[in-house]
Amino acid sequence: MKLRVGFEMLYEFTQPTPMITVLGTHFTRASDVIVPDLLTTSPPVTISPYRDLFGNWCSRIVAPPGAFRLAADGVIRDSGLPDPAFPDAFQHAVEALPTDTLVYLLGSRYCDTDHLTDITWKLFEKTPPGWARVQAICDFVHHRITFGYEHARSTRTAREAYEEGKGVCRDYAHLAIALCRCMNIPARYCTGYLSDIGTPQPWPPGDFAAWFEAFIGGSWRMFDPRNNTPRIGRVLIAQGRDAADVPITQTFGPNTLVNFKVWTDEVP
Repeated sequence: MKLRVGFEMLYEFTQPTPMITVLGTHFTRASDVIVPDLLTTSPPVTISPYRDLFGNWCSRIVAPPGAFRLAADGVIRDSGLPDPAFPDAFQHAVEALPTDTLVYLLGSRYCDTDHLTDITWKLFEKTPPGWARVQAICDFVHHRITFGYEHARSTRTAREAYEEGKGVCRDYAHLAIALCRCMNIPARYCTGYLSDIGTPQPWPPGDFAAWFEAFIGGSWRMFDPRNNTPRIGRVLIAQGRDAADVPITQTFGPNTLVNFKVWTDEVP
């Protein structure tokens, strides 16, 4: 099937303000792109693209004073199948892990493993290693946290999500990532588009989604503790240690986000 993916963000700036955006479809989906979701601005400004340390496609811009619009609209080919499961994926011994996965065993800005290690081992030490252990972590997080946009807070860490029991999709991802790392499973944060195809209506307003990947069975495998059920129409934008590595937009000056829309819709 085909998915139309895109967004529109309307800002107000009081002065020229540098911005970094991480908003393009991830390079791993390049062969699926039918119409590129190229970043556009109004008024037009110079866009300087680059790849960050994690391989994500980023853009540098300087927003002018006044009203400023960021937008993209593209079409991507998708299998139309639910997220795959790999129940036989095994857990690697730490000494057998590929070197490039080791950074995803360490604590990070929002995944404060040092505060969760003892709790995690008490909870999951007896679970079967591998896919079953990661799924047990997802089941726990899914029931531990109550979802609500009113609970969003940009400073909430994994430990705070565990203690407060509320949050949004990034908090589910952060807590699950931290618990996986405490169990010596590399885990990395993902952000992207997620359609509502196959889910009951009414749907919530469109938004970017957060999930994570765990390195088990020799590959990175996708998990979504927020929804905790296979979904259709997931399009990756960026990966990193946690949300601090992949902010959708990072502004370096005062501003107001006036309006925000995201879409992930099936098209003929």
